[in-house]
Amino acid sequence: MKRAKYLLVLFVSTFVYVALSLTVGQNSMRCYRQMEEQKRIVSKQKSDIQNLNTELILELTALKNDRAVIAAYARKLDYVTEGEKLVKINGLKPANNTVYETGSVIRHVEPQYVSEKLCKIASACAGLILLVLMLLSDIKNGYITLGKKNYTTINGIPVYDVPQI
Repeated sequence: MKRAKYLLVLFVSTFVYVALSLTVGQNSMRCYRQMEEQKRIVSKQKSDIQNLNTELILELTALKNDRAVIAAYARKLDYVTEGEKLVKINGLKPANNTVYETGSVIRHVEPQYVSEKLCKIASACAGLILLVLMLLSDIKNGYITLGKKNYTTINGIPVYDVPQI
């Protein structure tokens, strides 16, 4: 039964590894949250671009089919129809062309995590430290003797100290 406590070393090593992997490892909740944030940003930008695309499709359809829209756009480009008079006013800024904001480039950012190798090394170190502490405790309590004899010798014959029943 005294040796069964050394199973605690395996348990603690495994627990440390699992705890590190779940909290700061490659597949941890922290990495999951970072990737969810990236997904939210990309989804928002995708939605904005889809809205802009819908507006541009409507504008293109209007420019192809609606004569009033075509005429308004032509006037914006300084074209006139027959019978219209053109009045030029100096000093005014020319009409600005509409610039559409399509968003900024989003680069994939690797989530920050502790490598699996480091998690394994940390768990092995924790297990070794616990093992050394248990061995030192057993040596101190006398369960393990290092280099000491459990017996005495009289004239070359070992004499064991065995309790009498």
